[in-house]
Amino acid sequence: MRQEDISEIWFEHEGTPLKWHYPIGLLFDLLASSSALPWNITVHFKGFPEKDLLHCPSKDTIEAHFMSCVKEADALKHKSQVINEMQKKDHKQLWMGLHNDRFDQFWAINRKLMEYPAEESGFRYIPFRIYQTTTERPFIQKLFRPVATDGQLHTLGDLLKEVCPSVIAPEDGERKNQVMIHGIEPMLETPLQWLSEHLSYPDNFLHISIIPQPTD
Repeated sequence: MRQEDISEIWFEHEGTPLKWHYPIGLLFDLLASSSALPWNITVHFKGFPEKDLLHCPSKDTIEAHFMSCVKEADALKHKSQVINEMQKKDHKQLWMGLHNDRFDQFWAINRKLMEYPAEESGFRYIPFRIYQTTTERPFIQKLFRPVATDGQLHTLGDLLKEVCPSVIAPEDGERKNQVMIHGIEPMLETPLQWLSEHLSYPDNFLHISIIPQPTD
């Protein structure tokens, strides 16, 4: 294929264009969690799906999107105090650590975003997004505190009951959905603060996939 024949590279899985600004683990959970590995995707060089995907003209665009998500997450967790106290070189180290797959370099900065004052029980709000394959809505995102007014830690189940109660199966009913984070199904009793600290993606968000329960 000649260079002039290439408009913009994009990827697709079984007819669904893959959004480059979604974490790859989230895309796999949503679209292919029951597929055999390695994950087979199709690379396209023509026919960019304008209605489905954002353009990605350069790696600078990816860096800008990543840092925007990190800043949004810190606004929820710490009123932006942590990210604003960092220097520009810290922001660059965070990105380059991710970009170059250097965990120590990344974590030296990211661990500061995962801390909270000792006198508090967690973050101000939990940065999360819930994705469903059965709806046209891109994702659900609301303000949700990790600790209840009575001091009890909120759980994953509490979050789901609050923002998408249809996902929770009745006690005597059949489970119709799977709740996935990083390819696993956390127990609904898991404290949300713990999940945010340990299962957030590099952009500091909990990306939660809700997919239909496999029938086989």
